[in-house]
Amino acid sequence: MVVTQGTESDMTLPSWQDTKLGGKIRAALWLETEVGVGNTFTKAELRKAFPEVAQIDRRLRDLRDFGWRIDTSRDDPALKQEEQRYVAKGAEVWIPGQAKTAKHKNSLSAAQRTKIMSDDNFLCRTCGIGSGEPYEDDKDVLSHLNVARREVVLPGGAIEFQMVTECKRCGSTGTKQVDLAAFLGQVEGLSALEQQVFASWIAADQRTRGAMEKLWGIFRTLPVASREAVRQAVAGDNK
Repeated sequence: MVVTQGTESDMTLPSWQDTKLGGKIRAALWLETEVGVGNTFTKAELRKAFPEVAQIDRRLRDLRDFGWRIDTSRDDPALKQEEQRYVAKGAEVWIPGQAKTAKHKNSLSAAQRTKIMSDDNFLCRTCGIGSGEPYEDDKDVLSHLNVARREVVLPGGAIEFQMVTECKRCGSTGTKQVDLAAFLGQVEGLSALEQQVFASWIAADQRTRGAMEKLWGIFRTLPVASREAVRQAVAGDNK
């Protein structure tokens, strides 16, 4: 856990050590003043901070229902099993009324995770590996798929976190960002033929090698004299 220095705004917060407050509120204040957004902590550190609070782990999980994002190794494969990361603050539950007005579900159920993986054809959307398959560069390591949050910049500039299937190894590189507006612009810039080919890849959910790509692969292996003969043949066909 990385302990952050309190800022001037932090000084106005109630103390997380105030035992008159509920466990959920104290856990939220502890995250804000002792952990800090983006930093990690362990269950052991949490329990050490609240030895007198029964089920402090559950009180912490309750914060997810109020918009607080606290990732575990299931959400972020870069985390160790005993680690959690404080990603984003939700409703200021220490303020009367906030806990009631901002409550919403933020965690995924097993059924939701399965649906996301099914929609992604049970493939890592970063490297393309399937569940339980060996990596090409390390046959002794089998892939493990999980559901991760990917940051997407929507047309108009808004940022949205969308769920995507990713293997543990790819997920260990950290959160990835996709500029959807820029990507859509590049797709629109393709020629009609290129868009047709791209659409066929999307339909098949894989890049298939067309006749031209196969011919290009063979052409690159030809000696210079043979390449020149092909060049002249193609130039002649285009006259």
